Amino acid sequence: MKAGKVFKKSHASGLSVKAPMEMGSSSTEKFYRIPEGKGPHSVGCTDLMTENAVEGSFLRLYYPSCDATDNEEARWIPDKEYYQGLSDFLNMYRVVGERLFQYYVGSVTCPAKSNAAFKPGEKYPLLVFSHGLGAFRTIYSAICIEMASQGFIVAAVEHRDESASATYYCKKKSISEPQEESTSNMEKEWIYYRKLKTGEEERCLRHKQVQQRAQECIKALNLILKINSGEEVMNVLNSNFDWSSVKDSVDTSRIAVMGHSFGGATVIESLSKEIRFRCGIALDAWMLPIGDDIYQNSVQQPLLFINSEKFQWADNILKMKKLGSNDTNKKMITIKGSVHQSFPDFTFVSGEIIGRFFKLKGEIDPNEAIDISNHASLAFLQKHLSLKKDFDKWDSLVDGIGPNVIPGTNIDLPSVEPE
Repeated sequence: MKAGKVFKKSHASGLSVKAPMEMGSSSTEKFYRIPEGKGPHSVGCTDLMTENAVEGSFLRLYYPSCDATDNEEARWIPDKEYYQGLSDFLNMYRVVGERLFQYYVGSVTCPAKSNAAFKPGEKYPLLVFSHGLGAFRTIYSAICIEMASQGFIVAAVEHRDESASATYYCKKKSISEPQEESTSNMEKEWIYYRKLKTGEEERCLRHKQVQQRAQECIKALNLILKINSGEEVMNVLNSNFDWSSVKDSVDTSRIAVMGHSFGGATVIESLSKEIRFRCGIALDAWMLPIGDDIYQNSVQQPLLFINSEKFQWADNILKMKKLGSNDTNKKMITIKGSVHQSFPDFTFVSGEIIGRFFKLKGEIDPNEAIDISNHASLAFLQKHLSLKKDFDKWDSLVDGIGPNVIPGTNIDLPSVEPE
């Protein structure tokens, strides 16, 4: 049993161990697409990076947009360095990994229009999203786009705690470097995934990282609220998005936090540190990074755990239960037939055989799994953010009632819970 636990812990990532071969063949690529939002709003997205330093914020904003027929869909994986980072994370030679990723997913776009005009005239609730280990800001677009189509502004943070497979900040070029053809005097400084060192205790590293991640979520929240209040924010990335159009569009009393795997732990840490997050949703949370102090009533807000059937194990579930014991606003459901990779986008862009082989797909149809997760999330958010929407039609899912969903967990737990 112990080996099983170790396996689970080391795979508590935002990605799969053998991801590169996953994407089906190029001839079938057109059939595999990240699903579009099903809500009433068109969706745009844009990237925002503040300050020319590692301490700044970096996020992708998904938002309700005006219909933007002229705008192109956003690139799913925007830089080749992300392929290199994924290769490192998956223990592959970079030159091989980069070529494979480029071949299989180089042309994939996500169904949100890049820099489309923001749709004003309404106050939208805000959702801050945290990615998993080895992931980055763009690869949960199926979830973020659905939330934006249903009337949320979603800030998908890219973490710089060395848990992303790759990320970067911009810094000024040194004078000695020749200017490139572009007039930009900025260059990207890349930060790649940091592997555990020999003999290093994982819990210690992850606990330190989760605290930085929570601070980055809070920083992203503060940044969006600053923009909402009309303050001018300097975006170091070149984009023609009009940030002033977001002014007065955030419902500052309706803010939530959501994340997958390590991002699920980040949700819990963020709720304990920031009361403005009124509730949280943890998708297949990995509880190892959470410090013991968090279990002493430091998470007061409502919290929904949405788990896959194949990833969880008893110790992890017991920690979730400990966090939510005797609190009816803390809920747990499990999606039948789902795997840990049912939440990131890779499940949609991989062919059937390869997707199953590398555990990017479960037995359930990926679209059905993500719909269950999104609908339960929306119902939960309606209740705890007091939204005037029709998401309550999915209330039964939050109680684990419906096709392919169960209340609580499918994991056998010891009859006497350890102290």
